Amino acid sequence: MKRKGAEMKLEKLVNYGSREAVIQNLKDAGCTPEMMECIMAHLDEDDMGELLKLLEQYRSCLLGTVHEREKQIDCLDYLVYQIKRNKE
Repeated sequence: MKRKGAEMKLEKLVNYGSREAVIQNLKDAGCTPEMMECIMAHLDEDDMGELLKLLEQYRSCLLGTVHEREKQIDCLDYLVYQIKRNKE
């Protein structure tokens, strides 16, 4: 259910121009439907403190995944290095 007041606050907050654009941004960021629903509820309730907390937690989670993948790439790079070194 859209509330006109919430829609106006939302547009001012993020300068996207529409609720749908915010939802698309959350999808593009990899948010689950449940997470998007929770985030939008906090936006509708004008609960910016909890909203920012959720977004920061999700960002931290994504960054942790990036760091894990970097470590995996480093392991593969080291293995390739060792194989090439032993080949010579």
